[in-house]
Amino acid sequence: MRYQISGKQIDIGEALQTHVKAELGEVVEKYAQRPTEAVIVFSRSAHEFVCETVIHLATGLNAQAKGHATEIYAAFESCREKMDKQLRRYKRRLRNHHRDRPQPVEFGAGASYILAPTEEPDEADTEALQPVVVAEMETKIPSITVGEAVMQLELGGQRMLVFRNEGHGGVNVVYRRDDGNIGWIDPRNSK
Repeated sequence: MRYQISGKQIDIGEALQTHVKAELGEVVEKYAQRPTEAVIVFSRSAHEFVCETVIHLATGLNAQAKGHATEIYAAFESCREKMDKQLRRYKRRLRNHHRDRPQPVEFGAGASYILAPTEEPDEADTEALQPVVVAEMETKIPSITVGEAVMQLELGGQRMLVFRNEGHGGVNVVYRRDDGNIGWIDPRNSK
């Protein structure tokens, strides 16, 4: 597994990198047999250290966790415990996902835009109705089943996931509702 360990405006020593590789490697090997890459970023937020970890699996799933503490090693341990809990919770589903999918998840390309907030336009001002594009990026859209999309939403701690439904090839969305449930938008099924 490849490790990318970095710090935002803080120096990460060799001892911390060795500790992270050993501890995180142990957790990942226990629950997910085919990890490909782990990205660990340390930063400061006021008086606390923050550790953010994203693990990419060969099947296309990502797991992420975040930990806070006043000491940098404690921040990593908090993050590691959350990752351990998350992977343990999904261990059976991750293993079944590996069996059902011998090939990695295919990703399609899509455009992602960030739009500037708009002010209330005057009725005569039609130019104000056009949004201002602040940034344009390419994003990856996975081709997975609905169950895998829900698992990815949970593992990644995301609020929304756009994916291509393997069942029919259409673009779908799963999202976390305010009541805690998961919503699923499938435009193909609308009549």
